Amino acid sequence: MSSKNIRLSILDQSPVRKGVTASQAIKETIELAKLADNLGYTRFWVSEHHNTTTLAGSTPEVLIAHLAGETQNIRLGSGGVMLPNHSALKVAENFRMLEVLFPGRIDLGLGRAPGTDRITASILNPSNQWKEQDFLEQLVDLRNYLHDTAEPGTIQEKITAIPKALTVPPLWLLSSSGQSGIFAAHFGMNMSFAHFINPHGGPEAVQLYRERFQPSIDNIAPEANVSVFVFCSEDEELISRQQALMDYRFLQLEKGGRLFSVSYEDIKNVSYNSAEQERINHNRQRVLSGTPDVLKEKIDTLLTNYQVDELMAVTITEGFEERIRSYELLAAMYLK
Repeated sequence: MSSKNIRLSILDQSPVRKGVTASQAIKETIELAKLADNLGYTRFWVSEHHNTTTLAGSTPEVLIAHLAGETQNIRLGSGGVMLPNHSALKVAENFRMLEVLFPGRIDLGLGRAPGTDRITASILNPSNQWKEQDFLEQLVDLRNYLHDTAEPGTIQEKITAIPKALTVPPLWLLSSSGQSGIFAAHFGMNMSFAHFINPHGGPEAVQLYRERFQPSIDNIAPEANVSVFVFCSEDEELISRQQALMDYRFLQLEKGGRLFSVSYEDIKNVSYNSAEQERINHNRQRVLSGTPDVLKEKIDTLLTNYQVDELMAVTITEGFEERIRSYELLAAMYLK
């Protein structure tokens, strides 16, 4: 994979750092989007999470509208809208409005996870039955609303998603297991594999997606990218501190309960038992970190394994300055 052909993108979750408000976290997301636009990143996606104080991004469609108005060229999108939480018609209208406002710059990334706990998800959408067939029907309805088509004899024939738009945002299905990749292939949609969630089976899932891809009204050929936690620094000590923080955060998440933001000083003396260390070793496969030369080799290997030319970086750091610098160093590797 030639470095000069690599596209860089960002998935931002609006992390709420220790001592920082949710309002400041959103302002940092805005600043990062502007930076990514200036540096030449391809796309900037924002996520949907609920009932947590450590991530501020709950409504990607609202945040996308603001970010698109603050930037010039970069594509803005959802990474993703958790479709089972919503009405397919409402999602279609949200993104039709975005497409009317910012034609040709919007991506609609879709997931089928709740982005929260089951209780919160049941309140977001009381009719959610967690059935695979329901998700597939939502995908059919959503595509029909976006294209002003409908399955014969269905109620969708009587409904038009407004506003009418001249263009349709590309549809991406997010996958961490491979199943949604099969759905993406069936519907002729794009696929984004979440290596930052599951570091195993991704290359095989992307290959299966390509093999099963059926051309659609949206895409004549398969398109895929891979998202992974990334941290780049010229400071070896800072890299070690960042890795220790990520180790702790992953275990914190796996143990459940209410998550909270921590600093390196909070966790530097934490010791782990053998079972926890085993999970740490597993979770480190979800992260690519290092100095520029070291990290570039890791990224090139990952993209070669996946046979994709687009990396979507997820970077969460203790300090905002380190987050900015990491994205600057990453851009210097591939975009200059």
